Amino acid sequence: MIRRQKKSRKLNAEINVVPYIDVMMVLLVIFMITAPMLTQGVNVELPQAGADPVDTQDNEPVIVTVDKDGNYYIDIGGDPAEAVSEDVVFERVSKVLATNPKTLLLVRGDKGVDYEAVVMLMTLLQQAGAPSVGLVTE
Repeated sequence: MIRRQKKSRKLNAEINVVPYIDVMMVLLVIFMITAPMLTQGVNVELPQAGADPVDTQDNEPVIVTVDKDGNYYIDIGGDPAEAVSEDVVFERVSKVLATNPKTLLLVRGDKGVDYEAVVMLMTLLQQAGAPSVGLVTE
């Protein structure tokens, strides 16, 4: 009579981590390749302006609007629907900031207006003494 001997298997209680290390190395290589691509962004030509960085403040705002033709409108000291010159904007903002230096200034720019016109207005407001200028969006 032939007897079959059963092979006894020993239980292996260790976890094989080699596949996990392989996956981790592949993910590391993917992140190393894609990370520089995410930080570059879109290449645009920005206008130049001698403006200082602005700080944020919470106060009742004065709104200066730029339409698509580059005309300025201000909601204080006259008709808010009447276009005003840069000198008038400078004068009115200077007076408001002289009485209340914590007044928040906001710029509403039409989406068709040149970016440079908005930056020039923000620079004008900073020259008038505005510590911060915000942009209004919908």
